[in-house]
Amino acid sequence: MDTIEATEGKTTFFVPVQDTREQFPPGTAPVFFNRRMELNRDATVLLLSVLQPSDYLDAMGATGVRGLRVANECGIPVTINDRDPAAIPLIRQNVARSGLPVTVTCRDASSLLSEQSFDAVDIDPFGTPAPFIDAGVRGCRRFLLVTATDTAPLCGAHLRAGIRRYFARPANTGYHAEVGLRILLGFVVRETVKYDRGIEPLFCFAREHFVRLNLMLTRGAQAADRTIAKIGFLMQCPSCAYREEQPGMIPAAACCPHCGKPLRPIGPLYLGKLFTDEVLAQMQERLACSELGTKKDLAKLLGTCWEELPLSSHYDYHLLARSLAVSPPPIDTVLERLRSAGYAASRTHFSGTGVKTDAPLRVLLETIGTAGRA
Repeated sequence: MDTIEATEGKTTFFVPVQDTREQFPPGTAPVFFNRRMELNRDATVLLLSVLQPSDYLDAMGATGVRGLRVANECGIPVTINDRDPAAIPLIRQNVARSGLPVTVTCRDASSLLSEQSFDAVDIDPFGTPAPFIDAGVRGCRRFLLVTATDTAPLCGAHLRAGIRRYFARPANTGYHAEVGLRILLGFVVRETVKYDRGIEPLFCFAREHFVRLNLMLTRGAQAADRTIAKIGFLMQCPSCAYREEQPGMIPAAACCPHCGKPLRPIGPLYLGKLFTDEVLAQMQERLACSELGTKKDLAKLLGTCWEELPLSSHYDYHLLARSLAVSPPPIDTVLERLRSAGYAASRTHFSGTGVKTDAPLRVLLETIGTAGRA
């Protein structure tokens, strides 16, 4: 296998040579490595430097870069696993180069997690993580980290695939990225609570082509019950932007107060907060003195998440402006006018044109319409 050197953060490693002439270069190499996931890996290193688990499993290591970086930049004992025998020589080569005491295994991840447990388990497959979540929960003592790159099924663009994989009904709405994250989180909740365990989201975000969950698992039936209480549905009008939260396992029929049409349930999904304030604050503090390649982007992401209201959906105010046949005003103008009217309002990391607010839809539309005509 032909390889070249690459560096992320403080870690240098070998990766397979890719054909950059192809539309998706990572798919042309015998072992997968996606340079566009550097922010995902940087965020993992930053978060784990705060959490400091006693050990960490990179369950689908590929080149082993994520596990290597955790070992090198966080000082945490690491196991790197991959079920593909073709990946193991490259992982071992990278481990030998690093000089770090990293354990390397060649196992099916579900089988490994059925026999061993780790303080932190990282599940980052190619595509859907759904088949591995049950084993991940069973083999995880405290921290479960999950990446999903099948955003089309999660967000409703491939509806039937989303229903099959996550046993939930997504929807391709104006806030589809948030729907995808909350559908995945709701699925992980359902796989977790059957073991009398609950979850606490530490830092969950969506970006470009992936969704990332960073969770702490808690023990006991009461913890599971508190988690189940945050499962519910978003009831979306099929004709306008109106939606409402509906907690519970079975959605009740409801009609849109604007259009009078029956609301369509999206879910079940997670309705609760996606971040822990203390963790975000510690990550921001540690980021200031870090040497991460995506430091600037991470700082913006963390800052937006810190200010983001804990509501379960957002509005794309550009789409609302288009429906009103007005030019979209500056987002800061919209936020300030909503706050001046006594409502909470914030940006959202899900979209540069996304607005989270507790204002009724009528007020939001009036605000955008007035500001757009000014």
